[in-house]
Amino acid sequence: MTLVIFDVDGTLVDSQAHIVGAMEFAFAALGLTCPPRAAVLGIVGLSLPQAMTRLAPEADNAGLVEAYKSSYTKFRAAETSPLYPGALEVLRSLRDRADIVLGVATGKSRRGLDHVLAAHGLDGFFQTTQVADDHPSKPHPSMVLTAMRETGADPRDTVMIGDTSFDMEMGHAAGVRCIGVSWGYHPVSELRLATSVIDHFDALSATLETLRRQP
Repeated sequence: MTLVIFDVDGTLVDSQAHIVGAMEFAFAALGLTCPPRAAVLGIVGLSLPQAMTRLAPEADNAGLVEAYKSSYTKFRAAETSPLYPGALEVLRSLRDRADIVLGVATGKSRRGLDHVLAAHGLDGFFQTTQVADDHPSKPHPSMVLTAMRETGADPRDTVMIGDTSFDMEMGHAAGVRCIGVSWGYHPVSELRLATSVIDHFDALSATLETLRRQP
């Protein structure tokens, strides 16, 4: 049995429009200039307090977090962030395999993750779902360690899939192998701890099989 853990934003769903829009609103609400788009996408994956500290260390952290949450909820209600091409087909294929268990490790809140899963018909796909509400921020390994504990998986039989250096660092700290994806929010050059990097979802199944055959 292999536990396959997915990040969400930048890996399964393209939520950058909502993230950037909500961040611009949050900074404007506090009379601040929003950092550049690249800087905003660079903190995706961190829990919100840690993300705001990186973007504006001298600002009102709690105020930025609350303004962001309020704005993001409005964006989400108006339009659902799309899945990346090929994501649904691959998830369905992996879900139907007896030797694969699926999990999630995301910087989203429980409410945010539940919305994404329901909006895309993914309820019941994942046997373990780890969210920012219950853990230290990535790259702390708590999410991956808890997912393994809940499913009975060993580190050698666990793979973390994500688009950011935070995902790779989290997986590495938990002692698992990592697959980076090139379509997300961090440049491939930052995915140095990835065992492999893929350029499209169609390559995921073959890459998983290659890792499963390795000792």
